[in-house]
Formats: sequence, C-alpha cells, structure tokens
Amino acid sequence: AAAMLRELRRRWGSYKYRFVPWLALNLRRQRRTLRYVPESSQDKIIADEDVFETLLKTFKALFINDFSRQADILALLPDVKCQYLELLNVEQKRSEVNSYTHQGQHVFSPEEVLFNTLGFTVSRDRSSLVSAGTGVFVTKGFVPKGTVVSMYPGTIYRKHEPIFFQSLGNPFIFRCIDGVLIDGNDKGLSRSVYRSCSRRDQLGPFQMSDESWLTATLQNPLAVGQYVNNCSHEKAANVCYQEFDVPGHFPVELKQYLPNIVYSHDIESHLRCVVLVALRDIKQGEELFSNYYTVIS
Repeated sequence: AAAMLRELRRRWGSYKYRFVPWLALNLRRQRRTLRYVPESSQDKIIADEDVFETLLKTFKALFINDFSRQADILALLPDVKCQYLELLNVEQKRSEVNSYTHQGQHVFSPEEVLFNTLGFTVSRDRSSLVSAGTGVFVTKGFVPKGTVVSMYPGTIYRKHEPIFFQSLGNPFIFRCIDGVLIDGNDKGLSRSVYRSCSRRDQLGPFQMSDESWLTATLQNPLAVGQYVNNCSHEKAANVCYQEFDVPGHFPVELKQYLPNIVYSHDIESHLRCVVLVALRDIKQGEELFSNYYTVIS
C-alpha cells in the first residue's frame, strides 16, 4: 500500500502541470513575483573585469582544494595541469607555514575556501524578517563595499522559450534588462529542468555547470543568491543585482562551478550570470537584502 501511494504521488508530480484545474487553482492562489535588474543598472556598480577576476580567483581556489578529484580533466589538459601544480605547491607551502601536516593535501570545506580566498563566508539560514523564510547571511568575516558576495543560480531562458509551468507559484524567477529570465528555483519542475540541461551539456569529464546548488551541500558557496530577500523599511538594501556575461575564454576546467545553464543548447551567445554586489561594507552576522523586487500579474 505504501509503495502504491508513493507511485501515485510520483505520477501526480509529473502530471499536475498538465491538469487544468490544478493550474487554475495555483494561478489564483499564488502571487507571481519577479526579481529584476532595472534599466539604471546598465551603469554597473563594479566593472565586468572585477567580477571575472573574483570568480576566477574563487573557482581556482575551489579547483585546487579539490585537486585530487580532477585527474580525468587534467589528463586532457597537460598545460593547464602544470599551471595548477605550481599553484598547488604555493598553497601547500602556505599550509605548512600555518602548521598543517605534511601528509598530503589539506582539504578545506568550500566555505573555508571562500573565507581563505575572499575573506568571508555566506550561508542560508532563517531570515530575520518575519514570514520571509530562508535568507542569506555573512556568517564569517567581512565584505567590503563593491565585492561580489553571491551568485544567482538557475536555468537561463530567452524571451520566447517556455517557462510557464516552471513559473507557477515560483518566487525565484529573475528578469534581466534584455528580458532574459533565470529560474533559480531548486525544487519541483525547475530542479528537473536544470539537471536535465546540465547533464545534456556535459562533455566527457568536463562539467559545464554546477548542480550542487540544488542540494544542501554546495560545491560553489557563492551560489545562494536566489535566497537573498528584498529590503524593507526596517532592513535597507546592502547588495544589488548585476548582470555578467561569462566570456568565451573562461577556463573550461572551472565551468563546473558556474551555477547557470542555458535552456536551449544551440545558443551561441555568452552564458548569462547575475551576481550580487555589496553596496556598502557588510559585517559578520548581517543578513543580505537586495534592492529591487517587483510584483507582476
């Protein structure tokens, strides 16, 4: 009986998006909300080069920390392997100075890597706003003004691509200036779509995106931006959204940390990402609040 109920529940989970009464009920009950970058944000808070350097620095540190699991990738990139071996040697010498043992590489958690690289960590926890659910906090360290403090993960849709069913009751849809949409929901149909697209684009050992933001164990600790809540009268905004197109020369071995994937695999344009940038210095223990959030019909 329990097995039959589980199977019925699984079938309903797949079918409900085609069930008209369910759609009508959810359209009436759910407020559809949309986060967005306003036109004025075309004047970016920080330069694209600064965003690129921050991501490159962080992802390289994550890659080196996880060096023992990168053998298949490095076997296909001998020149790249030599560069990382040099960086690894530098990192190991630094670890020895900090009194770590000589018995192999000391492996940090992704949060520790972020702290060692950028000087802070961010994580999800219950928001300080009443009824706001989950929020994002600076749990350790200090975030200087103008720093990339998190990324907005999700599947990227062009304006003509189907996102209706994914948008039902979904508060994690983000709209870019040019109308491109990013679905940052880590549950339900949105989760399934992201995983499908991510595995579709994998090239041998090379992962073109990061799936770990769909879980509780993050590979890229910056990928929590979808849980940053909107500011209020009591809680002023301390971060803002900024678009960033990943350049074509972004290292292929580091794409495994990018928490975004395109819905259509035939897109030739650069991968769209959205980062959250600190509007002021943010201290340990503070919650992050964004400054643009609108309601659409």
